[in-house]
Amino acid sequence: MVISFFHKHRQIVAVMMLAAVVLITMAVNRLDSGEKPVATVQTAISGQTAVNAAASTSGAPAQSVPATTAAAAAKNEMRAVWVPYMTLDRSAQSDKSEAAFISMFTQIVQNAKAKGMNTLIVHVRAFGDALYPSKYYPWSNLTGNTQGVNPGYDPLKDMVDITHKAGLQFHAWVNPLRIQLENTPSILAQNNPWNTFHNDSAKSNWAVSYKNGKYLDPGWDGVRRYIADSVAEIVKNYAVDGVQFDDYFYPDEGADFDKASYGAYCTGKKDGEVLSLADWRCANINDLISRTYRAVKENRAAAVFGVSPQGNLSNDRKIGADAAAWCQAQGYVDYVCPQLYYNYDNPVLPYDKAVQTWKSLVTAKNVKLYFGLGVYKTDTDVDSGSWKNSVDIIARQIQTGRAQKCDGFMFYAYDDMMSQNRQQEIQNVVKLFQ
Repeated sequence: MVISFFHKHRQIVAVMMLAAVVLITMAVNRLDSGEKPVATVQTAISGQTAVNAAASTSGAPAQSVPATTAAAAAKNEMRAVWVPYMTLDRSAQSDKSEAAFISMFTQIVQNAKAKGMNTLIVHVRAFGDALYPSKYYPWSNLTGNTQGVNPGYDPLKDMVDITHKAGLQFHAWVNPLRIQLENTPSILAQNNPWNTFHNDSAKSNWAVSYKNGKYLDPGWDGVRRYIADSVAEIVKNYAVDGVQFDDYFYPDEGADFDKASYGAYCTGKKDGEVLSLADWRCANINDLISRTYRAVKENRAAAVFGVSPQGNLSNDRKIGADAAAWCQAQGYVDYVCPQLYYNYDNPVLPYDKAVQTWKSLVTAKNVKLYFGLGVYKTDTDVDSGSWKNSVDIIARQIQTGRAQKCDGFMFYAYDDMMSQNRQQEIQNVVKLFQ
């Protein structure tokens, strides 16, 4: 009876908390700030995923930015490159020692610095594992070992030390929900949350299998607390300059993903008291973001917390990411970096239009706006081949961002930046950083 009483009241508290988050978000969205209402902004960029839309860059003239303006913008400009888990993977290497890892990462840092970067965004938790000793997650298989096997050294400590020694900043990149996708990682350790939660009857629904993957379900208060606490572990134990969540939240709009948690939320409520599935998911993610923000600030006040959502706000909303709320209210993020991997003439979301939309959206004081640029698309046949016939798309996108007075840029990704067939494009970018 005592246990039943506790669970009932815990559900009530969780419901009240979620309702409060939604009310705050709705209030923020209705502030008389002179900007477009969020619904209008979302309608303006709705449609299919723009990343895969056909586009061409032929009609986008280079923007002229006065030298003095460019110099002033460049002084404190964020210039970061994402270093994804694939780049760090030691599985195919015969030498899996700490010395070999240090040599590899030192080269990454030196190369990034030579390209004008001042920050690395490094994947330290791509799945339900970690590139550091953790009480929440098993050791990552990226060290070249089976997931859960201690490599005998601390990769995150080494990476932070090497980055700082070179005078660059280090942001720990975390995927908050993903445990396994397809067959990656191929083996899940016994202390992987998938196994530990399923072996605990009170938490058996915290991790779910859905389509081709396994995920944590943020519909449970305990899961959101678990994720925020695991980020606190990072900033408490390592001198990271920031933590970043990427663009993966709910896997899609399908209702089967969180049938158990949404059903528990709806139980006992009358008509009119229940949030729609989409609004409830946004409330869950908003709560996760705000909890993580507090976890960062309480454990390392100087560190920043940011999110890099999809550039299309309509698509963000479909996966529970209410990015508009994070831009318009304090207490969610220190920065937002929409992934604007689009051409100027993209028929769904042209780059310059996306820049203007996000610039007008960020109204919260002290929330910085960076633009994520898709180096990986240059010299490819994507978007009807429109990236293949130019060597200055990214450079022009930087100029457009500077003209809108954004706070900097993040480039996806390191290996693409170093690719030989992209060096003319990259050199045009480097010239803007000199």
